[in-house]
Amino acid sequence: MVNIDISKEHDIQLITVVGEIDASSSIELDDALRSASDEGSGIIINLEGLDYISSAGLGVFISYIDELKTKRILFILFGMQPAVKEVFDILGLNQIMKIVTDKDEAIKIANEI
Repeated sequence: MVNIDISKEHDIQLITVVGEIDASSSIELDDALRSASDEGSGIIINLEGLDYISSAGLGVFISYIDELKTKRILFILFGMQPAVKEVFDILGLNQIMKIVTDKDEAIKIANEI
């Protein structure tokens, strides 16, 4: 079960994810990212409430990397729990995605661009 909320903050789309992203809920994540990418110049994703992410969920994030880069849309993930961050680190996603510790840091980076 996952709850995904999209709001706007400082002209940036803020996506908040709470719960678990598995094969079925990864569709909701994809919908949220599609909607946010159509809206503006930046997306920050709050993962503080994300307890689990499957390979399908990881695939959704990965599938947007090139598109967002081409569109010049800032993409930052923040607030990962240690177990979730470990998955991103093991797969090397921390090398191709901007991952920061908290919302303040994400917004600071977004405002510098």
